[in-house]
Amino acid sequence: MTKNSEFKKRNKKYIKLMNKDKSLRELTRKWFITTSKYEYSYHFTWLGRPIIQYPQDMIAIQEIIWKVRPDLIIETGIAHGGSIILSASILELIGKGEVLGIDIDIREHNRIEIERHPMYKRITMIQGSSIDSGVIEKVYKFAKSKSRVLVFLDSNHSHEHVLKEMQLYSPLVKKNCYMVIFDTADEDLPESAFKNRSWGKGNNPKIAVLEFLKTNDRFEVDKEIENKLLITECPGGYLKCIK
Repeated sequence: MTKNSEFKKRNKKYIKLMNKDKSLRELTRKWFITTSKYEYSYHFTWLGRPIIQYPQDMIAIQEIIWKVRPDLIIETGIAHGGSIILSASILELIGKGEVLGIDIDIREHNRIEIERHPMYKRITMIQGSSIDSGVIEKVYKFAKSKSRVLVFLDSNHSHEHVLKEMQLYSPLVKKNCYMVIFDTADEDLPESAFKNRSWGKGNNPKIAVLEFLKTNDRFEVDKEIENKLLITECPGGYLKCIK
């Protein structure tokens, strides 16, 4: 057995043991709920742009991109641009690929900063609802010649919207590629966390994922990812295309 295979075997062993540790999982759950009060995911940047994600999920995303080496990454929800810049920067290291970002409202100050960023050369942005028929037509046209596509869904987090996104974008994702649904952890947060939002417990991305998987057998939850992360905004949301 090589040193590399020994290292991987040891990692798998401890990840398995870690997930059997009920006290650790409960501690993780409490930590996540407590830190959400302080908008923990808002405190980080990627190459200078705010990225509203947990660092653990940033690591998982770069692992997926590096492994899949996609021709195209489609992201719904742009905000300050940190996420699309993260994707573009990994593609830049790989040496190929484009990012297509979609947002219903790309604010001018964010657009300016994104467009002046060095990674913008791999980015195209579309303003409009991610489920609008006109936007979908543009997305499919953009993806037409791309064989390996990743989809990251992080826009409106209501059950109805996310389910519609999954139904519309999933056909673009082929075997061994991923569709990642962010903020499935919303189902685990208290109602007080959803002030001034149209989604909450029982109406969020996790509920959409559960409904989607009942009728779509092309995808399954990649438990290995969230098992090693423990802390993630996307429990049950790392979906791998298996057929």
